[in-house]
Amino acid sequence: MSGRLAHHIAIVTGAGAGIGKAIALRLAAEGAKVTVQDLSPEAARATATAIADAGGQAISVAGDVSVAADVDAAIAACREAWGAPSLMVNNAGIVQQVRLDAMEDADWDRMIAVHLRGTYLFCRRVLGPMLESGSGVIVNIASQLGQIGGVELVHYSAAKAGIIGLTKALAREVSEQGVRVNAVAPGPINTELVMTLSDAWRGAKAAELPLGRFGEPEDVAATVAFLASDDAKIYVGQTLGPNSGDVML
Repeated sequence: MSGRLAHHIAIVTGAGAGIGKAIALRLAAEGAKVTVQDLSPEAARATATAIADAGGQAISVAGDVSVAADVDAAIAACREAWGAPSLMVNNAGIVQQVRLDAMEDADWDRMIAVHLRGTYLFCRRVLGPMLESGSGVIVNIASQLGQIGGVELVHYSAAKAGIIGLTKALAREVSEQGVRVNAVAPGPINTELVMTLSDAWRGAKAAELPLGRFGEPEDVAATVAFLASDDAKIYVGQTLGPNSGDVML
C-alpha cells in the first residue's frame, strides 16, 4: 500500500458501488482513512469490508446526501473514528433518462437535491474545520455532460453544471486559506448507473468518443487520488476530464 495519502481523513459519498467504490478503495490503498457513505447501508458496509480486507482503514455510514441530518451524522461518525475530515469527495449521484417535456417536477427536484444540494451540504459542513486548520481538499464529481449537455438528461446535465460552477466559485473563496477545491468530470464510465441507460443511448455515445470506448471506475479513482495528493498542490478550481475524449479543453 502506498502512503501518498496517509495524512488524509476522507469521506466519500455514494461509495457503495461504481465510481464511488473505486475512489474509496483507491484512497484507502494510498493510506487514507476512509468514511464510506452511501444511501444503502449494505453497500456501504461491503465497500468498507473490502477496504479492511485489503489492509486499509474504513468505516461505513448510510444516509441521504440531500438530508442535512444524514450529512451531519456521516461527518460525526468520521470525527468520532479519526477526527475532522481533511479530504471530502462528493460523488453521490443518480441518473434518469427522460426528455424534458415528459419530466415530472419531482424528477427535476430529486436530481438537483442529490447532486447539487448534497455537494453543497457536505462542502458547507466540512469547510469550517478545514479553514481553521489551514488545509484540506475537496473533490466534487461532476460530469462531461455538465460541460456539453446530454440528450434526455437535461436535469442531470444541469445538476452537474451546477457542481462545476460551485467548485470554481468555492475555490476562489478558500484557496488562499489553504483549502484546495477541484472537480472531476468523467465521461461515460462502465458502472451499474450507466447500464441503466438505454442500449441506444450508450451505443450512440460510444460512437461519438474519440477513444471509442467508455472508461472504467478506476480511471476516475486515479484522477481523484491525484487531486487529493500533494502532487496536485497548484490545482485549484480545475475540472479534470477522464472522458475518453468527449470533451477536449
